Amino acid sequence: MTDLQKIAQSALEALEAKNAARERVLPLARQLVRHSANTIRAVHRGELAEAKKMLVEGRKLVQELKANLSGHPDLYHSGYTQDALKEFAEANITYALIAGEELPTPKELGVEYPAYLKGLGEAVGEMRRHVLDLIRHGETERGEEILGFMEDIYGVLVTIDYPKAITYGLRRITDMVRGVLERTRGDLTLAIRQTELEKALKEFEERSLGK
Repeated sequence: MTDLQKIAQSALEALEAKNAARERVLPLARQLVRHSANTIRAVHRGELAEAKKMLVEGRKLVQELKANLSGHPDLYHSGYTQDALKEFAEANITYALIAGEELPTPKELGVEYPAYLKGLGEAVGEMRRHVLDLIRHGETERGEEILGFMEDIYGVLVTIDYPKAITYGLRRITDMVRGVLERTRGDLTLAIRQTELEKALKEFEERSLGK
C-alpha cells in the first residue's frame, strides 16, 4: 500500500498544478476575447492606430496565456483557450484586411492552424459589416475589393475537408462564410446597379435640360 499512497500523492499534486493553471488561464482567456472584440470595434470606427496598439497588447495576453499553460497541452487545446486564440486571430485578420496590410501568419500570431482558419472564416462576417458601411457611403468600388478578399477566403476554406476532431468545427464556419458571401454579393450588386441607374438618370436630365 505504500506505493499506492505515493501514487495518490503524485496524482493530487499533478491535478492541483493543473487546476491552478486552469484558474490562472480562464480570466486571461476571457480578457483576450473582450480585448479582441474591442479591437474589432475600433477597426470599424476607423480608429486604426488605436486598433494596432490594441493588437500589440493582445499579443502580450497570448504570450501570458501560453506561458501559464506550459506543460499542460490538454488545457492549451481545450475549447475556451482555442476560442480565445481564434478571436485574437480574427481581430488581427480583420485589421489587416481593412487597413490594407499583409495578413499575419499563424506563426506570427502564435496560434495553431485550426484557430487561425476559424478566425479567418469569422473575419468574413466583419468584412460584410465593412462592405455594408462602404455601401452606405457610396464606396462600392472599395466594397468590390473587400468582396474579393471574402471570396478568396472562402476559396481557401472550402478546400479544407478534415474531420471535426482535427479542425475543431471549421466546416460549420465555412458553411456560414458561404451564406455571408452570397448575401454580401447580392447587396453589393444591388447597390452598384442603383448607383448606375442614378448616374444614367442624372445624365439624361442634364441632356434634357441642355436641349
